[in-house]
Amino acid sequence: MIGQTISHYEIVRKIGAGGMGVVYEARDTKLPRSVALKFLPAHLVADEHAKKRFVREAYAISGLDHPNISVIHEIDEAPDGQLFIVMPYYDGKTVDDMLEYGPLPVEQALDITAQVAAGLGRAHEKGVVHRDVKPANVILTESGCAKILDFGLAKLKGRARMTKSGATVGTPAYMSPEQASGEEVDHRADIWSLGVMLYELLTGKRPFRGQYDNAVIYAIINEEPQDVGALRQDVPGYVADVVK
Repeated sequence: MIGQTISHYEIVRKIGAGGMGVVYEARDTKLPRSVALKFLPAHLVADEHAKKRFVREAYAISGLDHPNISVIHEIDEAPDGQLFIVMPYYDGKTVDDMLEYGPLPVEQALDITAQVAAGLGRAHEKGVVHRDVKPANVILTESGCAKILDFGLAKLKGRARMTKSGATVGTPAYMSPEQASGEEVDHRADIWSLGVMLYELLTGKRPFRGQYDNAVIYAIINEEPQDVGALRQDVPGYVADVVK
């Protein structure tokens, strides 16, 4: 696909891939800008459920206007039937990439968390629950602005449920107990996930760990994580209390 031009977007390179999308950097040939194109994976083109979820992501983002949420330019379809979402391309690193070097400075961790909280607050006002808040879904631009990415699992208030009762969606290590149990969730699930993310930013460790997803889920439901203050002495007490 690299080197191809789809619509008026020339594909430059592959950025990443996940269960619900493959993302490429592209050059907009009509406007002087770089963009990110998120394609529905080829093996899901004929999957109506996957297509509906992909369109729902575009629908969820299009109704949100906030500096800490990645915007959407448009949704379109390639000649081969693949749906794709066009978003800005951000120079910067995901918070997950930043954590490869260890925990972040306290002030930076709090700043990123506050920005993500602001973006989630806007989403929740609009009835959108992200359901997959984690370091890999937050990018910090070169100017220091945190952007929430990937609303592929978003739940929209008033819309029909797209997952079976009892099914879990999201990333186990960051799920709330309700989400891990497959229960219906609301904005509080995102707040829990943000707390887990803050814990990791401050300590470099996830509060709930295990070799397998089921072990992680068991820990979330049944165990208490180690206190942040015990893992890092320079974290102010009031911050450690917020994470509890």
